[in-house]
Parts: sequence; C-alpha cells; structure tokens
Amino acid sequence: MSMKTSNIKFKDRIDVQMQDDFMRKSVANAQERMFTNRAIAAEKLGNWEEWREMGMDIRNHVLENLDYYLQQLSDNVQKNGGHVFFARTAEEATAYVENIVQEKNAKKVVKSKSMVTEEIGLNKIIERNECEVVETDLGEYILQVDDCDPPSHIVVPALHKNRMQIRDVFKEKIDYQGSDDPEELTRYVRDYIRHDFLEADIGITGCNFAVAESGTVTLVTNEGNARLATSLPKTHIAVMGMERIVPTFEELDIVVSLLCRSAVGLPLTGYVTALTGPREDEHCDGPEEFHLVIIDNGRSDILGSEFKDILRCVRCAACVNTCPAYRHIGGQSYGSIYSGPIGAVLSPLLGGYDDFKDLPYACSLCRACHDVCPVKIPLSDLLLKHRQKMAESKQTPLLERATVGAFNFINARPLLWGNTVKVGATVASGLIRDGKLPVNIGVSAWTESRDLPEPDGESFRSWFKKRNKG
Repeated sequence: MSMKTSNIKFKDRIDVQMQDDFMRKSVANAQERMFTNRAIAAEKLGNWEEWREMGMDIRNHVLENLDYYLQQLSDNVQKNGGHVFFARTAEEATAYVENIVQEKNAKKVVKSKSMVTEEIGLNKIIERNECEVVETDLGEYILQVDDCDPPSHIVVPALHKNRMQIRDVFKEKIDYQGSDDPEELTRYVRDYIRHDFLEADIGITGCNFAVAESGTVTLVTNEGNARLATSLPKTHIAVMGMERIVPTFEELDIVVSLLCRSAVGLPLTGYVTALTGPREDEHCDGPEEFHLVIIDNGRSDILGSEFKDILRCVRCAACVNTCPAYRHIGGQSYGSIYSGPIGAVLSPLLGGYDDFKDLPYACSLCRACHDVCPVKIPLSDLLLKHRQKMAESKQTPLLERATVGAFNFINARPLLWGNTVKVGATVASGLIRDGKLPVNIGVSAWTESRDLPEPDGESFRSWFKKRNKG
C-alpha cells in the first residue's frame, strides 16, 4: 500500500504549485493566522517550555515501554467488550476492516477525519465491496466530492481551495445553489449528509490518543461529526497508529493541552470525545460493536532506528504552519498524504526512499520547526540523517556524488586546492555573464531566482597575498 499521491516528478510538482498564486496566498495567510494563535495560546498557558518538556517526556516514556502499554490497552479494550486487532502491515489492517464490512453486509460507512486511514488507503478497499464511504469532516468531504485532490494539510485538508472553488464543486456535484459564504456552505453540507449518519452500518474514526489504563479511545475534533459517526452506526471501528497511546488520563490532559494549542491556537478544540468500548445495556447511544485496529506499518522499524523521535509526533501540524518551504510549495508538492516537515521525515520511513527521496531536501534547515514542536522533535536533524543515509547508500544523483567526491579530493590536498582555486577564478571570470553560465552544469535551477557572483579573475588567496606585501 503506497502513501504516494502523485506520479509526477517532485520538481515538476513544485513548478506547478509555484504558479498557483491563490494556493500560495492561502497557505501564507493560514500559516500567519495559525502561528499567531499558537503563540498567543502558548503564552496564556504559561511555562510553555516546561509543558513541551513534559510532552516530550510522556511521549518518550510511552515509546520506551510501548509493548507494556499496548498489552494494557488491548486487555482493557477487551474487558470493556471491544475487539482488538494488531495489524503488522497496511494490508492486514485493511483486510480486517474489509472482513467486517463483508460480515455486516454493509452498504454505507461514515468516517471522521483520520490520517492513518489515508496512510493505508482504506477507502478504496471498502468501496470495492460495493459499500459507499462518506467522509464527514467538512475538509475531507470537500476533497471527496471533488474527487481530484489528496489532503494538502494535516489539520486543514482542503487548505489549497478557496470558497469560490468549493461553491463551484458543490454546485456541480451535490446541487448546491447558494452563495460562497462559508457558513451557508457548511449548513448545506450538514443538511445534505445528515441522512448518511442515520443510514450508515459502520462508523470509522482515527484515534488521537488511546488511554491504556482504561481502554479509552480519544478523538480531538473541531466538528460534531465524529460523535455522530461513533454514536449512530451499530458498529464503530477505530484505527490507530501503534504509538498513539498515553498511560492515564493525567497524561492525556497534558498532551491534549499541547495538541489543541499547537494545532488551532485554542485551549481546547470544539470536541474532545472519550469512547470506552461498545454501549452498555442501559444506554441508548453508542455502537453495539467496537473494534480497535492497531497498526504497525513500519513503526516498529522506526522505533528501533535513529529516527525514533519522529514517533513522538501528535499530528498538530505546528511544524507545517511555520515551515518556509511549505509556505511556497504547498502540501500537494510533497506527493504524500503527510506534508510539511513531518511528512518530509515520516514519508521516506513509511514509504521508502524510492518514492520519497526528494522530500528530505524540501527544507532550508532553518530549524523553525524545532521551536514550535510541542513534543520537541528535532525535525531538521532527522532530515539531515535522511540525507546522510541516502548519500552513504549512493541514492543521491551520480553528478552530485561525483561533484562532492571531486571537492573532497581536492580540498584534502592544500597545494592542489590552491592551484585549483587560482585557475577556477580565472576561468569563472570569463564564463559568468550577468550572473549566469553559458552551459548548464547543475546550477540552472539555482540561478533561476539568483545570480552567480561574478569573479574578477583573482582568487582570495592571491588577493590576500598581494595585500600583505603591499
């Protein structure tokens, strides 16, 4: 199962996105708004760095004791009357859900927003069983109705679309006749899909954090759709990455406080929902069956590697909201369902370098993501590790390896270096005109927005030697 969202080459994707003026303006405005709100919310909380330290410690503790907490979580979910399935791969996870769909003879599934179900391509597997899947998160629903774009942001999946585009999509696909007013658009969708909740056989959600001590699944959302998707259908399936656990509700309070402030700049989102097993006999709301699918899909390998810090991620997208690269190229350029700095680190780990070898280079190494990550993931350090691994395994372009190898050889020999610099200064002064070279030697993309310095034909060492004599 691939997380790829495009077969177009990385540089070609960037070229297309860089021409999309609306997308770039929308991303810039959203980044500024979210970044400002996050900073205000963090300041109001007080002692933000101490909170970040606590968040990091909690996540590290869980990762160091993951086997224990997974067992505790599984035992408690089953004690509460639920079913637990550990999926080693994406294929095992989708096969388990598909089997439930077939057993229930399900004709309709309602879903709340879930990145991990995007990661494993769950919708297509369900739909091949003649079962309709309805995304009930507004952003995900827009993309599903439009049927052409994957999510461009972890928290705001339809960030790259404006309200006029959304109005036109709804007009064409779901007979919308109103204006482009966001509230009117939202009301229409609420009315339009309300019957889907009542007709659905199965509700599927992700899981922000599972509480090991009680077997509780927690959902942090901005819309009420997740509560409908987990209350009305007779069967609820929650799908979670194996690392998304906290030991107790005390730790849940801390990580949710960090998540909400980092994601949307608020003390809490609209809804924080804690679900513990299927409904009890005396209750009228809730599913008759509850299934928790816990997915590995490469996470065990990450846990045992130098990239294990990335598993602390709480999917707040604060790193995306501050990234200058994302600001200019947008989420679609990454070609993965995970975009921004988190996507540049995680996608090659889950999907392999063959598909995502370009992403670690979609970073200026400004380290802004370090400063905002609520659990202190050293994202730029991890991106450098990716680059190092690719260089060591010779997955970088041949011309690049040859150039670096030649530089290292010459640089290690002072006499050769001095003569090369002297000759190079003379040759360069005759070749560079108006900041450009007459032939492409691998710097043409760089010089599209910059000029090469025009040398005066003399190396620095020669100039310095003359200066000292003078």
